[in-house]
Amino acid sequence: MGFLLSKSMDANFKKQQEFMLHNGRLQMERQILMQNQMRERQMAMQVAWSRELLNYFGAFYAMATVGLTLGALKRKKPFLLLPVVPLSLILAYQMDSAYGTLIYRVRGEAESIMTSEHGRLDLPHGTPTFDSIEKARRARSSLASFLEK
Repeated sequence: MGFLLSKSMDANFKKQQEFMLHNGRLQMERQILMQNQMRERQMAMQVAWSRELLNYFGAFYAMATVGLTLGALKRKKPFLLLPVVPLSLILAYQMDSAYGTLIYRVRGEAESIMTSEHGRLDLPHGTPTFDSIEKARRARSSLASFLEK
């Protein structure tokens, strides 16, 4: 009788373990998908922000270039056109960021760093562990209880 009960409990225990494993996998897949969607939304906001900034900077660039050109022609001083050079570089960067391939080049460089220069990504004192976090939490809680006295 005990053997049959034990056998039944083992089968139920195995089913429970499989269910928990399956449930854990589903939860992790959902979490990964959610984090990826959040990352995509943040990237979309960043690109949209670059495009909006380009609108304002483009208007400033146009007015500054026209004003500097007219001033240089009117006063016959060509050095007044010098600020147009760095402004042009900034405009080119903003256009590349908003509509160009900057994001792809940055992603490629990030992938290269992750594969060939992984040491640059290490955190000081290594990756936090459960024990290190728990130690810090206990130290903080004992400090808080000490301060309350």
